[in-house]
Amino acid sequence: MTTPTPPEDASIGATFRRLRHEKGMSLQELGRESGVSVGMISQIERDIANPSMRVLTALRRALNMPMQEMFSDITDNSAGDPPFLRRAEKRPHIDLGPLQKELLTSGGNHHLQMMILTIAPEGSSGNTALSYPAEKGGLVLEGELTLFVNGQSALLKEGDSFVFDSSLEHGFRNDSSAPARILWVIGAVQFDRHL
Repeated sequence: MTTPTPPEDASIGATFRRLRHEKGMSLQELGRESGVSVGMISQIERDIANPSMRVLTALRRALNMPMQEMFSDITDNSAGDPPFLRRAEKRPHIDLGPLQKELLTSGGNHHLQMMILTIAPEGSSGNTALSYPAEKGGLVLEGELTLFVNGQSALLKEGDSFVFDSSLEHGFRNDSSAPARILWVIGAVQFDRHL
């Protein structure tokens, strides 16, 4: 069985650039919509910047981009698998330097996203807190992670789990000397709940 090969130009920068062009947005328009500087967007699109989770989320939301598209997810059902299934050998990855994301959710646009985050020692979600309407939860598979939510912090170790409202400011950091692997789950929240 062969794994499908992503398009040659399937880097995260190329994906953002392609979607921005498809939507007819200039760098300046995307900067205004996302709150991310034009210089940073240009560097991301040319794959010379290592964007934080906050920046990626802001760009993804401004472009109304599903999570799978950020992964350049290619659905290949040639093995006859049902659409709700994602085989381990067909998980798309994003390499953000100290942070690696591995998509577990099957293809299609779902309200629930699951992934495995691997955070290198001293790796983090970035210097600025994240905040957008959704619910997040997870389980520490290996290592440890400090999670910050709404001004509180907790050191999570292997086997610990968490759930929080991600409209609250949040972030994470790996202060240990070993990589941390986290099962990370994001569930869409109905907008009327946050009105």
